[in-house]
Amino acid sequence: MIRKIIPLFFAALVLSTTACSDDKGYDEITIAETQREPMTAQEIKTKIDESVQAGMHFTWSAASTRMVWSAILKGNKLATIGFGMTAQQFDRTKTSQAQNLQEQLVQMIAHYEGKTKEEVLMYSDPFLNLFDVYIEKQETVEALRRSSLVRYVEPADFRYFSVADTQMAPESSTSSGCGYDAETLNSADFTTVTPNARVPWTFNQHQIPAAWAQSTGRGITIGIVDTGTSPSQSLLGSNFNNGASTGRSIQKFGTFVDSIWPWSTTTDGPNDRCGHGTSMAWVAAAPRNDRGLPVGVAYNANLITYRAASNVVLDGYHEQNGVKNAFTALGNNPAVRIISMSMGHIFSVGRIEDGIRYAHSRGKLIFCAGGTSTSFTNFVGVIFPAWMPEVVAVTGVKEGTSNQKCDVCHSGSEIQFTVQMQRSASGNTVPVGSYYENLSDYVGGSSVATATTAGIAALVWSKNPSWNRDQVLAKMRQSATYFPTRNSQYGFGNINASLAVQ
Repeated sequence: MIRKIIPLFFAALVLSTTACSDDKGYDEITIAETQREPMTAQEIKTKIDESVQAGMHFTWSAASTRMVWSAILKGNKLATIGFGMTAQQFDRTKTSQAQNLQEQLVQMIAHYEGKTKEEVLMYSDPFLNLFDVYIEKQETVEALRRSSLVRYVEPADFRYFSVADTQMAPESSTSSGCGYDAETLNSADFTTVTPNARVPWTFNQHQIPAAWAQSTGRGITIGIVDTGTSPSQSLLGSNFNNGASTGRSIQKFGTFVDSIWPWSTTTDGPNDRCGHGTSMAWVAAAPRNDRGLPVGVAYNANLITYRAASNVVLDGYHEQNGVKNAFTALGNNPAVRIISMSMGHIFSVGRIEDGIRYAHSRGKLIFCAGGTSTSFTNFVGVIFPAWMPEVVAVTGVKEGTSNQKCDVCHSGSEIQFTVQMQRSASGNTVPVGSYYENLSDYVGGSSVATATTAGIAALVWSKNPSWNRDQVLAKMRQSATYFPTRNSQYGFGNINASLAVQ
């Protein structure tokens, strides 16, 4: 996948610099008078919107120093510094002298801020080459951007969706965001199999029941990075081994800190308080149960779920940090082979990029949602982090198609697979279990498409346990609609799970 970055041009040259340095070897940086006033939050958002509406991927590295500094100020004065001698040097455990590099940079920040190192440093990541600091001066941001030791400087807590009058916030509903509703399933949307489990209509479109004769996901562990799992749903808890699902495990963790204060560190636990994560876990690996509820794709796979965020839009420090921590934890877990995340943002976040690259470098097969929203589907392509080359981007399409996206789904050149998740006549989406015990619901968008694809990957890997990530992915591609010629907006199209496990 080709990563597109749009430069952001501004009216005037931002900085002028003297040729001299101080007695400690630091450049003396002078900010032009015309650039000393910070941009407003709305001005920052407008610049981001211009990039997104032009069909480009916004990254802070393409913004001016003034814009980055302004966003830092608007986000509790907190910045994330990714360091390393090269762009790919993200792993602290594999970086010689990582602590010394960090110390040099913290000392430099303290110099420009006129403070002690203890006053500027808030957090240092144990696995990744990044740390969080308090910054007030634009000179500090410019000095960091000039340093050969710095991979990126980004605002750590700029909340795009909190800016007044935003027109781009995703819908919050059972199809694409949070919701606790239950719904009686239309009998046309499922078939029943032993021991009384309901097979969602979309599974038959992808030949998943036929694939179960060869593989049910046994021995494979899927990690779900989302909003957690419901404590009220025993089929994702004490009854995870129900019906035809046996001998497997589910583990639940929490990395999200529910606080307005960036320095807070106490998470609010593994339990879903949104509903979205419960639905994603269900689709990927719910039991082939005896309770008349929908079955998951890989109903004998192990599951590890993370409450990494409060909702599907990763806006703000604690959500982004929670996702990063979930990916590094799953990367460090040798049992995990597949990671699925159906959340994202409209612009890149360096710490999440580093967490995903860390997990990918440890052999994990990562699936991310291409994007689901009603308010900006018409002009936003694939969202972050699905556009990253380290992940497999998935989106949803309408029944009987591989190139007609669902009403709220995004498409784009980064998409690799599609899943039929919206019925052509009724518009119904995919049956799942509800947040509450013994109740059912529907879920849609690229979110459910991603979790479904992760489940199919578990079926393929379970059938071929000695394979690596690339072999599994190659087999999935070979079974799909457009192989070997990739569609410009929908990748390889719909996977045939039965062919993929042959």
